[in-house]
Amino acid sequence: MTLTKAQMVESIQNEIGLPKNRSLQTVETLLEIIKRTLASGEDVLVSGFGKFRVNEKKERKGRNPATCEDLILPARKIVTFKCSGKFRERINS
Repeated sequence: MTLTKAQMVESIQNEIGLPKNRSLQTVETLLEIIKRTLASGEDVLVSGFGKFRVNEKKERKGRNPATCEDLILPARKIVTFKCSGKFRERINS
């Protein structure tokens, strides 16, 4: 099952006791800070959780599977996540 933003808001509301609108504002603000930081090219490190990083992919050859036509895929940026050692241990135990 996937954890949705609505479920995060509900969890904050239940566990901390914040009103729903305040919980939603907290989640939205946190996500906006993360997006803004990554968009500026900086990494986001959450101790005990992991690191979000923007990586650049080079231009490369590709193929349209519908037409089998060769094409060049442009360079682009992607976000990757690497979990911390503590988190990895928790997942694998």
